[in-house]
Amino acid sequence: MPNAISNTSPLLYLHRIKALKLLPDLFGEVWIPGAVVFELQEGRLKGYDVPNPADYGWIKVVEPRIIPSEWFAVDLGAGEIAAMSLAMDYPETIILLDDALARRTAKAAGLNVWGTLRILLEAKANGLSDSVKPQLNCVSEAGLWISDEIAQRVLALAGEK
Repeated sequence: MPNAISNTSPLLYLHRIKALKLLPDLFGEVWIPGAVVFELQEGRLKGYDVPNPADYGWIKVVEPRIIPSEWFAVDLGAGEIAAMSLAMDYPETIILLDDALARRTAKAAGLNVWGTLRILLEAKANGLSDSVKPQLNCVSEAGLWISDEIAQRVLALAGEK
């Protein structure tokens, strides 16, 4: 079972659709950098419904050794940069990112990238959920923008088209 490193958004969306429990079933360990902890704390202080990593014993806070300076020139958030930097330290991990620019940057760096939708697909493939469609609708309502084309492709991959 591979380990995962998560940015803020997959944790946020999975929390909002009551599916955060899928992560410890899909991964050996789930690591987040302190920048992601900070982003979640900031959201909570602003009154948003966000998970508290301290409530999940399976989430481990791990800091990257170094952060590539060229990533500061790209329009990425601190959590994305820190998560991708940590994944560079552990290239055998899977990095969880939803932002399109962050995903492209991580893939260009040779990282194995999954998003929230891939997590939902993997959960179904591993018998952890019966259907992707209701979760797809919920995650969209929770704020993750999903084009009709992507939604149809995900449903087709799930065998639910």
